[in-house]
Amino acid sequence: MTPVEIRATPRGARARCPFRAERLATWLIGLLLAGLLALGAGEALAQEAPVPPTPVAGTATAPAVDTPVLPDLPDVAIGRVGGNDISVPLQILLLMTAITLLPAMLLGLTAFTRIIIVLGLLRQALGTGQTPSNQVLVGLAIFLTAMIMMPVGQQAWSEGIGPYLNDQIDFATAWHLTLAPFREFMLAQIRETDLLTFAGMTGSSGYASPDDVPFGVLVAAFITSELKTAFEIGFLIFIPFVIIDLVVSSVLMSMGMMMLSPMLVSAPFKILLFVLVDGWVLVVGTLAASFS
Repeated sequence: MTPVEIRATPRGARARCPFRAERLATWLIGLLLAGLLALGAGEALAQEAPVPPTPVAGTATAPAVDTPVLPDLPDVAIGRVGGNDISVPLQILLLMTAITLLPAMLLGLTAFTRIIIVLGLLRQALGTGQTPSNQVLVGLAIFLTAMIMMPVGQQAWSEGIGPYLNDQIDFATAWHLTLAPFREFMLAQIRETDLLTFAGMTGSSGYASPDDVPFGVLVAAFITSELKTAFEIGFLIFIPFVIIDLVVSSVLMSMGMMMLSPMLVSAPFKILLFVLVDGWVLVVGTLAASFS
């Protein structure tokens, strides 16, 4: 038997194993070889994976996955004017320019001017200050304008804009047909004196037919006529409220209450009278009927 050498070790120190480092190195090498073998097997399986066959003409193939079918869109030609293509930056520029002109078109070509002026005069006649607010009055005026101008807009779309977008007419024809309903609407509201005044400013003594009136003269005469009509309606609205102010002022003077403001006392009576006669319906109905 080989004698075993026994060495004394210090207290607290562990006994050294001469084979521990060799075993650890053997395990690490084995794990590395196993990982390399697994990686090689994975690449081999990936290379041996079956590739879907290429369809050959005349052979049946598996049905494809159903895809949703979109409806056919109309052939709209927005980017062409007179048969010539318009670049995208120019289209954006034209669109932005049209958006900036929308307020001017709303004021000069529609019933908005008359409606908003009458509503403003009505608020002043009631003596309620900023009630209703400007936002409420403008919103009411816009929707009332849309209701009044709806037949004109539908006619302009069906005769001018729609056929142009469907590439049935050119731009010049579409422009003429789109403006025709608006010209007819404005000519029905214009006073002859206003039209002759602006015609004289341009050096013309008159026009043979309504189609001969220039568009600029037509718009200027239309706005002036709308202002005059709006103030006439406002005057009629003011009369009953002025009478109430006069009655209240006379009563206060006879009672010796000269320091008390008549507007403060008459405001509740004017509001009560306006509500009892259903004033908002009467005013809105009168405005809508004035364009017929």
